[in-house]
Amino acid sequence: MDRMGWARFVGFKLLRLLSLLAGVSVVSFILMQFSPVDPVEAYIGGDMIRVSAEQRSLIEERWGLNDSPVERLFTWGQALVKGDLGTSMIYRQPVADIIQERFMNSVALMAVAWVLSGLIGFGLGVVAAMRRDSRLDRLICWYCYTLASTPVFWIALLLLMVFGVWLGWLPIGLGVPAGMAADQVTWGDRAIHMILPALTLSLTGVAAIALHTRQKLVDVLDSDYILFARARGERGVQLFRRHGFRHVVLPALTLQFVSFSELFGGAVLAEQVFSYPGLGQATVQAGLRGDVPLLLGLVLCSAIFVFTGNMIADILYRIIDPRMKEETIG
Repeated sequence: MDRMGWARFVGFKLLRLLSLLAGVSVVSFILMQFSPVDPVEAYIGGDMIRVSAEQRSLIEERWGLNDSPVERLFTWGQALVKGDLGTSMIYRQPVADIIQERFMNSVALMAVAWVLSGLIGFGLGVVAAMRRDSRLDRLICWYCYTLASTPVFWIALLLLMVFGVWLGWLPIGLGVPAGMAADQVTWGDRAIHMILPALTLSLTGVAAIALHTRQKLVDVLDSDYILFARARGERGVQLFRRHGFRHVVLPALTLQFVSFSELFGGAVLAEQVFSYPGLGQATVQAGLRGDVPLLLGLVLCSAIFVFTGNMIADILYRIIDPRMKEETIG
C-alpha cells in the first residue's frame, strides 16, 4: 500500500473512531437514564433522610439533574468539545483527574497481564503442536478449554482464597498496603499488590492465544516443505526455529492486540474483586451510583483503548498479508 493508501486508511479509521465515540456516548447516556439508581441519593449517601425537598432541589440544580436528558447530553457534549469531561459526583473531582490518576494503575496491570498471557499462551500452543496427539497436547487443550469457559471473577476469587487467605503469601486486595502514607509506598509494594490481579488476567487470556498458535503451527507442520525439511534431518527445536516460528508469531501477536476488549472487560471484574484502584473499579462505582459524567468519561477512554488495539491488529494484518496490501478504502 502506497502513502496515499495509508493516508486514506488512517483517515477512515479516525472517522470510525469519532463515530464510535459519539455512538457509545449517546447509548451509555440513554442507558443511564433508564437506570433505577437515584443519583441524588447516591450522592448524599446515608444522610438522605435528613435532606429536605429544598436541599434536594439545590443539589439537582447544582449538578444539572433538573434539566431534560437532551439538555444534559448537549451540555456535556459542548464541554467535551472544549476538553472538559465534567466533574464526578461521587469523587467530587474533575473526571479527567480521576482518569489520569487511575489510568496508569490499569495500564500497568493490563500490560503485565497482556505480556504474560501472550508469552504463556504462545509457549503452550507451540508445545502442544510439536507434541500433537500426545498426553501433554491433550492436557494443554483441556486446560485452555477450561479457562475459556471459566468466568474471570471466579478465577479471581479462587486465587484470592488460595494465595491471599489460605497460604497468606500475597495481599488480598488494594493497590498499596492499607494505612500507609502515599510517600512511603514503594514500587515493590505496588508490584506485590499487582500480582494476583495480573495473574488472574493472564490466566484467562492464555486460552485463545494457545489454541490459535497450536492450530496455526499444526497447519505449518503438515505442509510439504516441512516434510522436505524433516527428510533432511531437521527435528524439534531446530525445525520450529527455522520454519515454524515466523509463520505463527505474527498471527499470535495480532490476535493479542485484538484481545484488548476482552482484556479491559476482564480488568473491570478483576479490579472489583481485588479492590484494585484502576479504571475498572471506577467504572463499576460510576455505574452503581449513577455518576453520569464519570461513566461517560470512562466509556470514552475504554472505547479509545479497545479501538487502538483493533487498529494495531488491522495494521499488522495489512503488513504481513500481501492480499490486503493493495486493498483500498472505499
